[in-house]
Amino acid sequence: MATFATSEQLLVVIDPLARQADGESVRIAKDVLSAGAATKVCLPEGPQEFARALARRGARRPVVVGDDQALVRAVGLLHRQRELAGCALSMVPVGGVLSLAGALGVPTGAVAAARAVLEGAERRLDLLVDDSDGVVLGGLRIPPVGFPEAGASPAGATAVGATAVGATAVGPGGSAGPPGDGDDDTDDSGDLGGVSRPWLRTCRSLVRTLVPGRPARAATAPGPSRLRVEVDGETLVDLDQPLEAVSVTPGGSGLVRVEVQPVSVGAEAVPLLARGHRVTVSGADFRYRADSGVTGPVRRRTWTVRESALGLVLPPTA
Repeated sequence: MATFATSEQLLVVIDPLARQADGESVRIAKDVLSAGAATKVCLPEGPQEFARALARRGARRPVVVGDDQALVRAVGLLHRQRELAGCALSMVPVGGVLSLAGALGVPTGAVAAARAVLEGAERRLDLLVDDSDGVVLGGLRIPPVGFPEAGASPAGATAVGATAVGATAVGPGGSAGPPGDGDDDTDDSGDLGGVSRPWLRTCRSLVRTLVPGRPARAATAPGPSRLRVEVDGETLVDLDQPLEAVSVTPGGSGLVRVEVQPVSVGAEAVPLLARGHRVTVSGADFRYRADSGVTGPVRRRTWTVRESALGLVLPPTA
């Protein structure tokens, strides 16, 4: 592992979400880094400025202050610029999700992480690169944990037939009106000579909650997937075998570790394991969680291991 001199210049790129989430940790990291090396601090306001700062770093060693998403973004940018091989990346984890940084060996405290930037050593790590030029640092899983299967409504999505709060429903004939069955514009005066009857509107609203109208489309419960998983061109599992999950992680030494969990029928199913350099998953539309984000749906994706592609500065004992 290569070590660094404290006289080296640093480019400290502070992700905007880190500044919002924990400004005190950001300040501490800046103070520690500035005390130990010549630093240039960049405060990008969005992804484009973040990318521009990395592209214009010159001879400075980049230091990302942010969460897991900021780390993956930086690695992806350097990969697409084809500059990962000659770049040692450092990170000070600040923000919400930091599990990936911790798993890679980056200290999760601002002071310890900043000291590792100054005193640590570069360690070369394997990287997964997919056929759309995306990168995976820690691993991926199908289906993604905490995310519904195809057919189920994603978290936060408005169900079919439901109306979002504050939205204007379109009634029969295309006229805009309040959410309901289209009769809210009817005069409530009835036979009382034009006297308003607000209680009638209240009763109608109550009836609507008790009497079913058009049935909403029920969300499909998560079920088994049918996917073809190939490792180095050899089929590990085919479409005729339903699956519970597939996980793909860098296994070291330029190999990827693949684990397929078949659907258990009666007795618990034994996972299928394989190692190789390239993994292809294909079949019906599927989503996958890679590092800190969910991607998809896609019908086919191939991941290839790039051995020692990422240089990450870690504490000497990591």
